[in-house]
Amino acid sequence: METATQLEDASTSMETTAAPFTLAQAQALEAQYVMQTYARTPVMFVRGKGSTLYDETGKAYLDFISGIGVNVLGHDHPRVRRVLKEQGGLLHTSNLYYHPYQGQLAERLAKAAGMARVFFCNTGTESVEGALKLARAWQRRHGREGQTEFVSLTNSFHGRTMGALSVTAQEKYRKPFEPLIPGVRYLNPDNCLDDFAEARAAINERTAAVIIETIQGEGGILPINDAFLKVVREQCDKVNALLILDEVQCGLGRTGHVFAFENTSVKPDILCVAKPLGLGVPLGAFIVNEKAMDGLQPGDHGTTFGGGPLACRLSLEFMEMLQEEQLMQRVAEVGVYFRKKLRQMQRRIPQFVTDVRGLGLMVGVELNFSGKNIVNRMLERGFLMNCTHDVVLRFLPPYIIRKAEISELISNLEEAIVEEAKSQGKA
Repeated sequence: METATQLEDASTSMETTAAPFTLAQAQALEAQYVMQTYARTPVMFVRGKGSTLYDETGKAYLDFISGIGVNVLGHDHPRVRRVLKEQGGLLHTSNLYYHPYQGQLAERLAKAAGMARVFFCNTGTESVEGALKLARAWQRRHGREGQTEFVSLTNSFHGRTMGALSVTAQEKYRKPFEPLIPGVRYLNPDNCLDDFAEARAAINERTAAVIIETIQGEGGILPINDAFLKVVREQCDKVNALLILDEVQCGLGRTGHVFAFENTSVKPDILCVAKPLGLGVPLGAFIVNEKAMDGLQPGDHGTTFGGGPLACRLSLEFMEMLQEEQLMQRVAEVGVYFRKKLRQMQRRIPQFVTDVRGLGLMVGVELNFSGKNIVNRMLERGFLMNCTHDVVLRFLPPYIIRKAEISELISNLEEAIVEEAKSQGKA
């Protein structure tokens, strides 16, 4: 029988002599065996350092999408590496038992939000699904069986499970799976800024909860107007509906505050978070205030993997770093610089760029033509970003991004926008 040392030596030998796995091999295997639900960009990453990723050929790419807002500390961060090494001996216990980190993380999140309790899951979609379930159960538990409906916003995106999809307004996500859960209304906040009668009518005695992204991400980096949020909060209180804020993309430091609602005058009853929470290890949560915390009772909801020891320990490290390393102050400062430089670019090419918006390091650049191919042009130049809502270039860089890296991006971005505009006959 081989010893552990012999097996390790053999493994090391294989690693050093095996031919490198290529992009072409990955594409061929995925084309044959993986469900074809993703239009993947033709690049394969094998390592990263700081704000840079490297493909299998060694080419470097500055990462301005951070795994869709997940890798907020960049790549190969020493504190993350240390936790992974130390926690490798205990990865999973299930929620049948205690481990040292879930309670500590729940306390951190609840106190940071000024709320009461936390439920841990694995993804943003699951956090939304759990919040919707809690709202239904809470209404029933308080004798309001008729309050089962939900109000969401136009342009919204809340996830891909049946419940989360039902409160997602964008038809391209919904259509293949209809009919979805009935009893969902969609408000256009832009139509409510002068007269809030539409919002007050939509949120009524049949409404279990209103769900809003504090800043819409997939909808094009759109912060929700504070006056509208205040009316929604007041109307929810009037009819005993819960207010759910979905901060899966915009929460946890992304705007320069721990939570994006801190930029507004409202507080939610339920707050959904995920993306950077586990620093790349799947972890989501919904945080509940005292009013709503009796909505779920033992046995009402559960998860096998949610809130495991590795994810929670990584998350504790992240929450400590937000404070200790002044990451939020850095996000605010660098975010102002980023938007300033983008607006300078907008003034140079106003015929192509119609808006620059966002908060902190959640930034959108709206074009007057499709921006999808600009993503490919920037990939060729060694930059990672994406395009949402067809015309909005979305940037979610890691919180450690440097001003020099931002300046490098913008000089290349302006060239790519002009080139693509000419190719589409816009110039």
